[in-house]
Amino acid sequence: MYSMLQSIVLGIIQGLTEFLPISSTAHLRIFPALLKWSDPGTAFSAVIQLGTMFAVIIYFRKDLSKIYGALLNDLFLWCRGEITSPLQKHESKTAFWILLGTIPICVFGLLFKEQIEKGMVRDLNLISFYLIFFGILLFISELIAKQSRSIGKINALDVILFGLAQSFALIPGVSRSGVTLFAGLLLGFKRADAAKFSFLLSVPAVFASGLLELNTFFHAVKINSGNTSWTNLFIGVVCAFLSGYFSIHFLLKYLQTNKTTIFVIYRILLGALVIYLNYKGIIH
Repeated sequence: MYSMLQSIVLGIIQGLTEFLPISSTAHLRIFPALLKWSDPGTAFSAVIQLGTMFAVIIYFRKDLSKIYGALLNDLFLWCRGEITSPLQKHESKTAFWILLGTIPICVFGLLFKEQIEKGMVRDLNLISFYLIFFGILLFISELIAKQSRSIGKINALDVILFGLAQSFALIPGVSRSGVTLFAGLLLGFKRADAAKFSFLLSVPAVFASGLLELNTFFHAVKINSGNTSWTNLFIGVVCAFLSGYFSIHFLLKYLQTNKTTIFVIYRILLGALVIYLNYKGIIH
């Protein structure tokens, strides 16, 4: 297991990079390699993601309580026959869209769970390729984006495409926020609106992933109980929460008036640097 300092560093990295379009899983693989630490693995990464999930829940607590409260209320009234549809309100529809958009990543996550846990997609050169490739795709989407639609105009097809795009985030180097921003811009949504929907869409997926990986993590803890510190893990989750909260606030404000170009440049430079260092044998 990681020391307190390592857990703090990884927690901060997780929080800062989870919501910026630069891939948190890539950074949780690259930075330990640069610092000569062991690979934290998918289970540790998924559990520490719970910190960023709580950051989304706290930051968007009013939105989440409104939309899911409306959905539950409408379902109750519909079951009693008092209304003709459980999705009459805009808030109820939004909650339903989020749940519908979560289905693709859950399906693909379960289908490829074994490959992901075995680290078959955690090769540094492969991660670097996805950092660069999806960075270029994000740049292209910025060039052709119309940004004429608000998230209130979202429909079922948009949600399915958002959900399919989010599924690519299972691959380290892609970035959940990056690939959903890419999809949102291609669909004509305003940049900040696409980012907000991306954050709301991440809550069920990250929560489910964290719960599923807890079992894997507990098994690892049982094997290495002498080297395990629950305090360090908790501190890592707290650091992920705090830095994640800051990251959400920063990105939403930033995207209101700025393009994602700075993140595209960062992705390409980081990917190229890792390929070079891996080729030279400096990291592996």
